[in-house]
Amino acid sequence: MDIQQYLTEGVEAIVKDAIRATMRDPKESLFMARFAAASKHASLRRAENEKAGLHVPSYLIASITSSCNLHCAGCYSRANRATEDCAPVQQLSAEQWQSIFRQAEELGISFILLAGGEPMLRRDVLEAAGQMKNLLFPIFTNGSFLDRRYVELFDRSRNLIPVMSIEGGRKATDARRGEGVYDRLISHMETLHDRGLLFGASVTVTTENLDEVLSDAFVDSLSERGCKVVFYIEYVPVTDEAGHLAPGDAERGRIRDRIEQLRRKRGEMVFVSFPGDEKSSGGCLAAGRGFFHINSHGGAEPCPFSPYSDMNVAETSLREALRSELFLSLREGGHLLEDHAGGCVLYEKRELVERLANR
Repeated sequence: MDIQQYLTEGVEAIVKDAIRATMRDPKESLFMARFAAASKHASLRRAENEKAGLHVPSYLIASITSSCNLHCAGCYSRANRATEDCAPVQQLSAEQWQSIFRQAEELGISFILLAGGEPMLRRDVLEAAGQMKNLLFPIFTNGSFLDRRYVELFDRSRNLIPVMSIEGGRKATDARRGEGVYDRLISHMETLHDRGLLFGASVTVTTENLDEVLSDAFVDSLSERGCKVVFYIEYVPVTDEAGHLAPGDAERGRIRDRIEQLRRKRGEMVFVSFPGDEKSSGGCLAAGRGFFHINSHGGAEPCPFSPYSDMNVAETSLREALRSELFLSLREGGHLLEDHAGGCVLYEKRELVERLANR
């Protein structure tokens, strides 16, 4: 499979689905139509870079802070010590992040997924992102800090799309994220829906909640509250003891088949799988093959689950980061194409990745 074509068509399909999903909201539909045009220009820039010998992915994941207020069970970021209660002072500034966003747009990147820690702790960065109208910024948030001022920001800057983490119903969500979190998320969804704002949900899929989160009842509950985008993210075990929670081949097949079914049946919503069907896309998409990750200090990493870096974008350009020796070694060495038990191939090969980064 041509991975570039696969990802380009995927981006365009998401935009087209989002336009259909927002036709009843003229303000949102106008923004999505403008973004669709910008996305086509971005695709042309990626093609030009490809001809010049530089592969540019459609997606970038940016962890804009390493601070978080929650202690979710099984959090890979805390397990990797990439997230703490209080962020250190050497995080990238809002101005540095805006420079990264501008470089991403020039390269042809269309989507920048903002993560953390808890990204809504960095209002300054989100306001800077809101100015980049040709880029779409899904904001992966636990919802704790979604207040009136944020609702007003999202209304002004329709390219900022809050994506709230939910694990199923109240029992499953509160068990992983803390008591009262589910009710707070539902309240936020209703507020955003009342304002006509586009928002999404992020679901960490495990072997324990798979049946619930793929069910019609769960999808219906999100749709009725106005949710338009659902990200299904496969759980990556942070300890050997948690390995049984990671979806294996059979579960990933179920996720893929169910998402294909939902896309056919639920035209009012957009469904995204991460990392998705690696076998059909020719292997893991990390290390710049389909996306890459910038951590809160500027380190260019293969993905959030593989926190190793040999370049820092605070000291070099995003273009040069895509030429990282680590990224090239992972792609050209075939390490992204190998089979793995579940969750994430690079997490399973973390000792190898660390050696490559430290050469």
